[in-house]
Amino acid sequence: MSEGCLAGQTTGMSREELLALPVAVDLETGNRALGLGRSKGYELAKRGQYPCRVLRLGNAYRVVTADLLALLGLAA
Repeated sequence: MSEGCLAGQTTGMSREELLALPVAVDLETGNRALGLGRSKGYELAKRGQYPCRVLRLGNAYRVVTADLLALLGLAA
């Protein structure tokens, strides 16, 4: 899932990193897990089209880790 760290590209996360995530993570972490860039992730969250459940808490977005893991096929 790793894409490298070339200009503007995100680096994916290992299975171990994904399974060690807390109950909810910030949008940047969710983007990294899905291989999305910052702008695209925020655009999808703002439109309500993020590929898994996102909670809006004030000005911050939180990605529900259980939904993220299920989307990636890592649900327990």
